[in-house]
Amino acid sequence: MRCTLGVDIGTSSSKGALVGVDGEIIATATRAHDVSRPRTGWVEMDGDVWWEEFIAITRELLSGAPDAEVVGVGVSGMGPCVLLADDDDLPVRPAILYGVDTRSAAQIDRMTTELGADAITRVGGSVLTSQAGGPKLLWVSDEEPAAWARARRLFMPASWLARKLTGAYVLDHQSASQFSPLYDIENEDWYDPWWNTYAGGIEKPRLRWAGEVAGEVTAPAAALTGLPAGTPVITGTIDAWTEAVSVGAHELGDLMLMYGTTMFLVATGEDTLRTPSMWTTAGAFAGTRNLAGGLSTSGALTAWLKGLTGADYPRLLAEAEESGPGAGGLLLLPYFAGERTPIQDPDARGVIAGLTLEHTRGDLYRAALEATALGVRNNVETMRAAGADIRRIVAVGGGTQGRLWLQVVSDVTGLAQEVPQTTIGASYGAAFLAAGATAAPGRAPVITDWNPIVHAVRPDDTRRALYDDLFDKYLRLYEGSKDVVHELAAVQRGESA
Repeated sequence: MRCTLGVDIGTSSSKGALVGVDGEIIATATRAHDVSRPRTGWVEMDGDVWWEEFIAITRELLSGAPDAEVVGVGVSGMGPCVLLADDDDLPVRPAILYGVDTRSAAQIDRMTTELGADAITRVGGSVLTSQAGGPKLLWVSDEEPAAWARARRLFMPASWLARKLTGAYVLDHQSASQFSPLYDIENEDWYDPWWNTYAGGIEKPRLRWAGEVAGEVTAPAAALTGLPAGTPVITGTIDAWTEAVSVGAHELGDLMLMYGTTMFLVATGEDTLRTPSMWTTAGAFAGTRNLAGGLSTSGALTAWLKGLTGADYPRLLAEAEESGPGAGGLLLLPYFAGERTPIQDPDARGVIAGLTLEHTRGDLYRAALEATALGVRNNVETMRAAGADIRRIVAVGGGTQGRLWLQVVSDVTGLAQEVPQTTIGASYGAAFLAAGATAAPGRAPVITDWNPIVHAVRPDDTRRALYDDLFDKYLRLYEGSKDVVHELAAVQRGESA
């Protein structure tokens, strides 16, 4: 039974899928994990966990499918992350995660002052925000000089797995483009003047595209994982882009909407669109560019409410449906971990407005679902204003399993969403990329054959006026509460009494 293996390292879990070369899922496996939040605004993870969970997942999948002949390995992971390792590939500190980690504000200001916002945007495509990898590197240099002195190589989850499996030191172009301002997006290469200034002691990873082969499984890696030595391993990329591949939402005019711990949006086009509110990146494939955005919470917010109330998801969803559109007059800002796009405000905080003693947990849960949908609308409208040609929206991720959340997003945005047959996400996309990389010439699989669209969720036009009004209130509530919540964020960091 010929198949490929895909493994994705996510924020709250690592997931693996063993997939036949025809796209059929043979088996899946998951390992849950937690991130570390040692201080307000810090979000970290031990990079060694990524490799340990890859080994555990791979061994579980292979033991359950003794007839499997793995012909290729796909890797994927959250990002942009900063994992620095020494000459022996030992991490010098925990990995600093993507835009949910907001510690590098001072470094963002410093780089912007030293280089100039216009020059940064011209070279890298985007202004510097908490999502950018460059300032995170500078933070380690500034705040942990002993760790920085030992650092020799730079990894993200996918490239860390590729290194452990093959010994190759590579990074895909899409991930590299999120190390702004160190990557030149037009020339698709590291920008040497700024790399030498801010990362001169770090060896530059060789750049590849996501689906290109990074190397082959080494004998030591084979002994640890059970994979055959010599099996090709792709370079891989960040999970949101691999998710887009998994549902065929990587063509020109596509928008991928990922329902996960955070919400992520990736619009694909040919042109390099620049706007201070969003992230401009290289695409997963040569010749494409992306305008991307992300909410800092979505599934994390619903999980918080689940833990707070003690109710399970089916009960909360049933009560939220009973609450109805508008959540009984509640309006929630979902900025419980700051916010990424389009407001780019790490000091934003969650707000629940309109509470009365009559409101129920169902109203609260409905308001949370509507809040994430309002955030998606804010991102989509900002993308279109920047010139993005969005013709088709495809939904993916764990949140697509619940009908209500999908319907709320379509109602709030006024947009239909296509839902594919398989929505397990990045691990499936990684397996597909591995199948393409190892296929015989002219025999590469097509994702629409692997994973066809099975239904669409369409907006209920009778709710348009209600949600147009709620969106206006959503924007005004942020502006009206911003000064107060910024002061509270400072208190949370211990900066004032």
